[in-house]
Amino acid sequence: MTFSKWHGQVEYLTALEMQKNLVRAHHTNPDTPDQILLLEHPPTYTLGVSGKLEHLLLNDQQLADGGFAVHHINRGGDITYHGPGQLVGYPILNLRRLFKARGFSNFKLHGYVRDLEETIIRAISHFGLTGWRYPGYTGVWIGPEEDPRKIAAIGIHVTTKAICSHGFALNVNPDMTHFDHIIPCGIADHGVTSMARETGRSISTLDVLPAVKDAFQELFSTSTEVSV
Repeated sequence: MTFSKWHGQVEYLTALEMQKNLVRAHHTNPDTPDQILLLEHPPTYTLGVSGKLEHLLLNDQQLADGGFAVHHINRGGDITYHGPGQLVGYPILNLRRLFKARGFSNFKLHGYVRDLEETIIRAISHFGLTGWRYPGYTGVWIGPEEDPRKIAAIGIHVTTKAICSHGFALNVNPDMTHFDHIIPCGIADHGVTSMARETGRSISTLDVLPAVKDAFQELFSTSTEVSV
């Protein structure tokens, strides 16, 4: 497993092409090493395969005026927001190889998603935040059960050869008003939050990056190098 350098802010379609190139490399050569891309995006809304356009609350003119890009993509899930101040990780992994190394005859998709959630839960714990899983939903939540707030979204795509792409988006310190323009992940009953909002501190994605790296390394038993 190789952690890419910190790419900084990358246009969404550029990052998508980076992922596709890595997936193609895996399909061409089964020995291609796993890799995770680490970056931010400019303000962007993406709709997954189950995304509903009515969950986007801005019209075309408002999107243009606000400088928002919109893309329909092949990950699972509904609509989500990406933007500066959000740490995005795109692991490009051979899941069959990963789970074979763990002693399984085939990969466990549910187990992989749980591992991504656990990565975030462990990372934010270093900042005094207690993350948890909300039954029936993917992602990481914080707060009391009667007032859950989503702090990280997860959406993945897996090819027929068990190569995964897309990944997680952790709200570190994004402009939270940008979430007001959507029904995040199609969930109208609960809100979203950020590490900065919950801690009352000014936190950057680079502040959180080492904790995410360490947690990923612990869970995936990888030797990683991150250039920041």
